[in-house]
Amino acid sequence: FRINQETNCCCWIPSLLALHFRVLTFCCQVGAKSRNIAYLKGKVPSWVGIPTSVAIPFGTFEKILSDETNKEVAQNIQMLKGRLAQEDFSALGEIRKTVLNLTAPTQPVKELKEKMLSSGMPWPGDESDHRWEQAWMAIKKVWASKWNERAYFSTRKVKLDHEYLSMAVLVQEIVNADYAFVIHTTNPSSGDSSEIYAEVVKGLGETLVGAYPGRAMSFVCKKDDLDSPKVLGYPSKPIGLFIKRSIIFRSDSNGEDLEGYAGAGLYDSVPMDVEDEVVLDYTTDPLITDSGFRNSILSSIARAGHAIEELYGSPQDVEGVVKDGKIYVVQTRPQM
Repeated sequence: FRINQETNCCCWIPSLLALHFRVLTFCCQVGAKSRNIAYLKGKVPSWVGIPTSVAIPFGTFEKILSDETNKEVAQNIQMLKGRLAQEDFSALGEIRKTVLNLTAPTQPVKELKEKMLSSGMPWPGDESDHRWEQAWMAIKKVWASKWNERAYFSTRKVKLDHEYLSMAVLVQEIVNADYAFVIHTTNPSSGDSSEIYAEVVKGLGETLVGAYPGRAMSFVCKKDDLDSPKVLGYPSKPIGLFIKRSIIFRSDSNGEDLEGYAGAGLYDSVPMDVEDEVVLDYTTDPLITDSGFRNSILSSIARAGHAIEELYGSPQDVEGVVKDGKIYVVQTRPQM
């Protein structure tokens, strides 16, 4: 095994794959999430934070599956793939369960630990063996999500060979967010490229991008007047999600990058810890009660989106959080 040093978004890859990858660029080893995080580091304005990240690249799952310690797991998965090829779709759930039986070989664990610590990330195993097992289970759940029913059938619909989908894992520190946001740097409702549209929720972004009830706060902001955001709607989501300092393992499949295939959101991102659900009280939330605070936060969100759009030269969907008034961007991708 070796550590790839070609980018700030570092990774570990099996040594047997090193020969395969040595003539390829970093973009061939991970998906767009990892590439974009690496690209943003040092390029966004200094007031925009980028959470510390480490990438586990394409091929790692397959290499670990081929390890002698996982021989039985590999045989079971191969048998289940045979059933799947015969259109026995119940095999999908069984494959996901079987992936969770993978054992972690010693060497990649050692190298992942070294890279996370050298990047300033906490190593779960330093807390307890149980904490490492939580992290390892989260990694396996991301790999297993390749066989989600929705993801599998979506590839069939567009005639993509599911076997050629590879899953990298973006290991990222979770910022204990006060608020989370999604920015569309072109207003998706009107198609107006001079106007940013964004939504904001209290707590982590899962209540915004997931199937949680209620509305987010929504606003628009003209790119030539970023100091004047206009609120379109106030929030009504009854629940906010909060978490202590932790780590999230984000799916980073090459299927999310393919032209003509909207793979974003089909694969799982798994936090190491369970979020706390909190019933929200908007009557004491400064985003609602303090117009100066609200204008400052919304304007900063819009400015971050505009800066990232200018970096890429094209409309972007940007996800991020706010902690103690500071903006953090956790991912960006082209706006569809």
